[in-house]
Amino acid sequence: DAGVHSKAWYAATCDRRMAEDALYRSNKDGSFLIRKSSGQDSRQPYTLVVFYNRRVYNIPIRYIESTGRYALGREKSGEEHFDSVAEIVENHQRTSLVLIDSQNNTKDSTKLKHIVRVS
Repeated sequence: DAGVHSKAWYAATCDRRMAEDALYRSNKDGSFLIRKSSGQDSRQPYTLVVFYNRRVYNIPIRYIESTGRYALGREKSGEEHFDSVAEIVENHQRTSLVLIDSQNNTKDSTKLKHIVRVS
């Protein structure tokens, strides 16, 4: 367990569409939640869903088996590794998270500011 189940930002029963709908309704930059990844892959157990600039970003959270740590997005050199999913959230409540729009090839950044609960 990555320490997510007791957290306000963890939407246990939420799929991608529900998460995106909830974030569009919140309509606040920096709104976020974490859901189980659609694929249920042990190497990518969760997805960080973030709202910024009228867009929703689904960022995979990877589990690195060799170290037992977590990282965001696709593997890249110099990436940050975290001991838990909660540590990722806490870190990005203080420091900006880079949001990459692969379709338009643009970069934005925001901090995780508003927890969105899925009803």
